[in-house]
Amino acid sequence: MALAEARIRRYKWDVKYEFKSPDCYKKLVITINGRSPGPSILAQQGDVVVVEVTNGLVTENLAIHWHGIRQIGSPWSDGTEGVTQCPILPGDTFTYRFVVDRPGTYLYHAHYGMQRVAGLYGSIRVSLPDGMAEPFAYDYDKSIILNDWYHKSTYEQAAGLSSIPFGWVGEPQSLLIQGRGKFNCSKLASPTLDPTACNATSSECLPYVLTVIPGKTYRLRISSMTALSALSFQIEGHNMTIVEADGHYVEPIVAQNLFIYSGETYSVLIKIDQEPSRNYWIMTNIVSRNATATTPPGLATLNYYPNHPKRVPPTGPPAGPIWNDVAPRLAQSLAIKARQGYIHTPPPKSDRVIVFLNTQNKIDGYFHWSVNNVSFTLPHTPYLIALKENLHHVFDQSPPPDRLHDFTNYDIHRVANNTNATSSNAIYRLKFNTTVDIILQNANTMTANNSETHPWHLHGHDFWVLGYGTGKFDADNDPKKYNLVNPIKKNTVAVHPYGWTTLRFVADNPGVWFFHCHIESHLYMGMGVVFEEGVERVGKLPSEIMGCGKTKGFKRP
Repeated sequence: MALAEARIRRYKWDVKYEFKSPDCYKKLVITINGRSPGPSILAQQGDVVVVEVTNGLVTENLAIHWHGIRQIGSPWSDGTEGVTQCPILPGDTFTYRFVVDRPGTYLYHAHYGMQRVAGLYGSIRVSLPDGMAEPFAYDYDKSIILNDWYHKSTYEQAAGLSSIPFGWVGEPQSLLIQGRGKFNCSKLASPTLDPTACNATSSECLPYVLTVIPGKTYRLRISSMTALSALSFQIEGHNMTIVEADGHYVEPIVAQNLFIYSGETYSVLIKIDQEPSRNYWIMTNIVSRNATATTPPGLATLNYYPNHPKRVPPTGPPAGPIWNDVAPRLAQSLAIKARQGYIHTPPPKSDRVIVFLNTQNKIDGYFHWSVNNVSFTLPHTPYLIALKENLHHVFDQSPPPDRLHDFTNYDIHRVANNTNATSSNAIYRLKFNTTVDIILQNANTMTANNSETHPWHLHGHDFWVLGYGTGKFDADNDPKKYNLVNPIKKNTVAVHPYGWTTLRFVADNPGVWFFHCHIESHLYMGMGVVFEEGVERVGKLPSEIMGCGKTKGFKRP
């Protein structure tokens, strides 16, 4: 698409706290122009998106990440506080400007502290240029964001994670579908002083209704913005065909339910071909964690027109998958391949292999998550500015390890003998244009017989998913099983309990890019790394991203 045709899509956002009751329980929620989820960004491939963000949070900094947008030529607009920019101060206005260079389904969300959990998130839908067609047909296009929801504020959650004794965030109070859920008000732990704190009849927590016309085909863009939970999504009585993942076309897969991890997006097609005189349940369930006693399923209504949208389906919601059955989740991961005719084959071999062992550790008695026993901390001066301005003293210059020194003998099925870790703000320097393999290796946590699911998200890139496996990665034999023929490209991928996942990407996007677990509490506890590549090729940095750490004098009016 010629640049001359590129349109500019302008958005003006006012971010502030408001009282909302998305699951009937009233709490402070971060809103954009009064809404949570925020407004959808709708654009066409090649458009320039300009978002002018005013931070009205009064006592909090802010940064917004455009999840799945690669920021080619605009690494300072990635919206990652501490990595690509100083945060937006209360009262300040910051303008994000970037090109949406690929069609597909993407997200945006807060990337400062644990703010995302407070409700700052939304969807980005990029359509094909005029005259170009998708490789599948549908009549209507709808976006649905799935989320989990906590009643405790992000401050209470973060304070618990940083305390001795450790205060875990626990399972969410409810699951939201397109920003709406249902908390059972009679379950409030103690009678609250505010009688209006939970109102089961509030219009804000009426279930989300998707009204559909019999005989038509719908494209549903399903994305997950959960703080913690892995989810299963299903529609009663309807199969769905998976056709897109993270902006890439999938060889179609028919499924009864979709497993989706935080930070992932999928498009599914559904045919409205069931008994038309009734409505059907849309449902989400937590998988991979035992939340059966704590978190009820998320429920919405598939409303067959002309039935009344509030008409309750005559059957009970279907049973969700068994929470600890890993096999079907691994099977779905393995089944997702690039669509014929849309395959980008990966480079046949890599220049560098980095093994990231995912571990849970302690540092000075505090709980942390780590990679190769190193827990990540952000410096006060963002890496992008530090590297461009040659401020070498603001973060640790020694390279972090490409693998645990004793990985060969590490037993992933037991609690480690020594669970102590170190914390560091050192980063991985990648040679520009080289091919990098990342092997994510899961292991036991500090609890016996426990290994968690971690969705890993890479900023600034899509990667090829070359393979998944169970148990410990075997460097001699497992690479022989890699799919180099039609691997899917993604920006977020899960590593399953006691398993491994391999991804490959080309370090061809000048900038500094975060790679981290998309579970908000795990990232807060240090589960991430930063990659630098070709930073000398980055253009002149805008002064708006400066003003913190050692860049205090850099922000000129």
